[in-house]
Amino acid sequence: MSELDVLIARVLQPGFVGPALPDWVRRRLAGGLGSVILFAANIESPTQLRTLTDELRAENPDVFVAVDEEAGDITRLEFATGSSYPGNLALGAVDDVALTEAVARSVGSLVRAAGIDLDYAPVADVNTEPRNPVIGARSFGSDPALVARHVAAAVRGLHAAGVAACAKHFPGHGDTVVDSHFGLPTVHATLAELRRDTLPPFAAAVGAGARAVMVAHLLMPEFDAEHPASVSPAVVGGLLRGELGFDGLAVTDGIGMAAVRERYGLAGAAVRALVAGMDLVCVDNTSTDADIAAVTKAIAAAVQDGTLAEGRLVEAAERVAAFAAWRREAREVSEAEAVGSPDDGLAAARRAARVLRADPDALPLKSAPHVVEVELPRSLATPLADLLPGTTHAKLADTATVPADRPLVVVVRGVQRSPEDLDRVTRLVKERPDTIVVDLGVAHVDPGGAAWVAGYGVSRVCVQAAAEVLAGR
Repeated sequence: MSELDVLIARVLQPGFVGPALPDWVRRRLAGGLGSVILFAANIESPTQLRTLTDELRAENPDVFVAVDEEAGDITRLEFATGSSYPGNLALGAVDDVALTEAVARSVGSLVRAAGIDLDYAPVADVNTEPRNPVIGARSFGSDPALVARHVAAAVRGLHAAGVAACAKHFPGHGDTVVDSHFGLPTVHATLAELRRDTLPPFAAAVGAGARAVMVAHLLMPEFDAEHPASVSPAVVGGLLRGELGFDGLAVTDGIGMAAVRERYGLAGAAVRALVAGMDLVCVDNTSTDADIAAVTKAIAAAVQDGTLAEGRLVEAAERVAAFAAWRREAREVSEAEAVGSPDDGLAAARRAARVLRADPDALPLKSAPHVVEVELPRSLATPLADLLPGTTHAKLADTATVPADRPLVVVVRGVQRSPEDLDRVTRLVKERPDTIVVDLGVAHVDPGGAAWVAGYGVSRVCVQAAAEVLAGR
């Protein structure tokens, strides 16, 4: 391999399909591939996962492994069962930074025991748009100061477990109604508004020593009317490096996401990201050898024709190497020092769950209810209905028959995010004023009824805590 090929390999972070290490990844690791990202589809059990990460390092001792383990609504390590920990919104509702730090350290201990070095967490977005389709309960809340102090606590907790934290999604995905997986969100914010509303949590993450920042695919006309943030020198160089003074690892959100892939193609987005000042290109969770070959070819051509300065590529590769060196030092911390307890997660979820409003005698439930639920994420293995013995159950889209002789519980997830769901819940509550509504997302719209309960997330423990509130336990 040429020196240029080695530099390119270092700045790419592909994923791959399935729990076994593909031969093409082995070959690229031997050629200097700098990192790999894992997803739920790569994970079958803790033992299998640790074997996989050990295999990765056997091919390249300097490789580092990343994962999106936010806990709460987004979990990779506990995808099959739902997370043992509440997510950010629940922790923000409790507003105890010591608890947030302890939970992050406990989550970090699971990540580190799996042989993973970089956690794409915490989410540092300030969720100022209640209809947000992609952030929601992944955020600590809508108050910049609250989010900032909990982001800093989460960074400290992950680092105490020997895992690098990565604040995301810079410069802030909280005020959007478009999911960048499927389209390009536009954020109409001035620099003054960013400084007030969205940058404080990222500044707090940098101040707490975050090793990485993930830059989102957002169009910000105030800074760059043409290029999304992840491929914009004005955002990466001006805001992240200049305004925040961040000199660590700048990582793209997945460049397979429609927000950039539809504009530039996979290879074109990778080249533009590096030109803009990004250090590590997160390719896709379904990367193939052909994808990485095409990206590598495009980057090499960009260097050769001067589109991408070789010095810029060297700078990015050096930051990746510096991160890998930190990873080796961090793993010298004994695993015993980093171990947390999943019991910490349930205790935290119980502190967060609460009754926002209730008529006298509406709670606890006097008998087994009929539970109507929205479609919840696949990572929620135990619907609330299964935690309340003797219930009958229906989906919110299928409410033709609601038993009149049972208490009615309606479970939603930020009901304001879906006009159709909001309309269905409003009609149900009008027909049954005794309805108890449980919101497992951003509880923004009071739906009426006899009681309104907030669980602040769909992790397994948040759902359990909400069920306990209904049962009076």
